[in-house]
Amino acid sequence: MSGVPEIPFSHRPVMRDEIVGVFEAVPAGTIIDATLGGGGHSEALLESRPDINVIGIDRDETAISAASERLAAYGDRFHVSHRRFDEISEAMAEHGVDHLSGALFDLGVSSPQLDRPERGFSYREEGPIDMRMDPSAEWSASDVVNGYDEERLADVIQRFGDERFARRIARAIVAARPIETTTDLAEIVVAAIPAPARRTGGHPAKRTFQAIRIEVNGELDVLPDAIDTAISNLVPGGRIAVLSYHSGEDRVVKDRFVSAANPCPCPPELPCVCGAVQTVRVVRRIPKRPTASEVSENRRAASARLRVLERIGEVR
Repeated sequence: MSGVPEIPFSHRPVMRDEIVGVFEAVPAGTIIDATLGGGGHSEALLESRPDINVIGIDRDETAISAASERLAAYGDRFHVSHRRFDEISEAMAEHGVDHLSGALFDLGVSSPQLDRPERGFSYREEGPIDMRMDPSAEWSASDVVNGYDEERLADVIQRFGDERFARRIARAIVAARPIETTTDLAEIVVAAIPAPARRTGGHPAKRTFQAIRIEVNGELDVLPDAIDTAISNLVPGGRIAVLSYHSGEDRVVKDRFVSAANPCPCPPELPCVCGAVQTVRVVRRIPKRPTASEVSENRRAASARLRVLERIGEVR
């Protein structure tokens, strides 16, 4: 042991009450918590609905262990599956579930992952440049930071971080290689951003670290299929709730929800001839945001956006 105290894998669930409200009237059955983390949302759902079971999916075995301990009192109402969140069908088959009453996605990185410097997610604390949600995966953030050419790195930082200084940052990273620690990387990013731009919008390295994390874990690559799979397995009255934390995630969620709710490909100015039938609806067009009170207590909730979709037709 290193002598460094272990940080408990706790989970302060974002928009807990709103998530409970989303699923309060879904049919009895199984809800997939596709991003289990420390189990905070799963615990809230199991507490609120005694006729609901939960299957929690996570790539991080530390999270699975912590959530399993936290939710042990719920017995066989709670099961876990060590998988990526696009493997919903496999998790259902593993636990003998045919259809879903609901699915929850709480996207992004969890607080315990950020708070453990050795996981390499933090731009504030020194650690290896890692950022793997599944620590057993071969690909890490170091492969991106020290391996991508300048153009590819700039594209990642711009697309997944919405960073307007992406090219400057990529150029600075390439010039400073090899980069060994998260704090070194953060310093390079900060120095590459013009001083006036550093004074607003939180830590200047936040967007770059976010972008590299998304690239390493393929988060946006698998998100569309994950949402589509969850939709296809919903029972009538079942719902999907997605919490996203940046515009790239939210765009994907909105696109998949709108596409599912509008299956007719016919030109809107012409009569429909395809016979498509709407089977799901978007519950609200504008995503719900956390309350000011919650944001004051949990700064990581500040950028959260909640979108909800409901099945209104039979499963085909």
